[in-house]
Amino acid sequence: MFLGLTERRNREKERRRETILKAARRDFMKKGFKAVTVDSIAQRAQLSKGAIYLYFRSKEEIYAQVLIRDIEKFHDRVTDIFHDGDSASDVLVRFAQVYIDFFLSERELFRILMTFMVQPNPLNISEEINGHIIRTTNKTVGIIERIFQYGIERGEFPGCRNIRQCRNALWGLLNGIIALHLFTGREETRETRVRSTVAGGLDLFIGGLTTVREEN
Repeated sequence: MFLGLTERRNREKERRRETILKAARRDFMKKGFKAVTVDSIAQRAQLSKGAIYLYFRSKEEIYAQVLIRDIEKFHDRVTDIFHDGDSASDVLVRFAQVYIDFFLSERELFRILMTFMVQPNPLNISEEINGHIIRTTNKTVGIIERIFQYGIERGEFPGCRNIRQCRNALWGLLNGIIALHLFTGREETRETRVRSTVAGGLDLFIGGLTTVREEN
């Protein structure tokens, strides 16, 4: 089967775009966002600087696309987090484990994601791409909310009176612990410190969710 000229060109464009994003991701994760330039991305991708600008307007836009792809990758990992017969607590712990696994291996991604969450459009990108990042992140947030809704429906989480507050508390717990340990302390003990602190925090958190609070 022969491909038409237009289809061949489109495939070549997509192949080059993929090459650029893969090269850029390696650069960003190795050097950090600030140290990377369009020149260094072009060199790693074995393309000219001009070729990079045929596909992306700026380094910030390239990073935004890398960020979107990585958030989607994480989302794919947690999409099937519900298993038959599991308690809501089991699902919550499993989500936390996947979250930790992902960001222990993607430290620079964690740094820029946290920056994005606390600052309005820190990458100085278009509103369209900024909105795409928010929508992609919200898909994962939706899974967290499903876990709490599942626990409420099972009668397992009577302490969760407000799903949004429970979601934000879990999000803050995980991100706070990872941020506390991910860039400090001895490398050889980092993973153990993160996992043990998260495990202890989740024990307390789930204990609160499963406790019926008396009305004042």
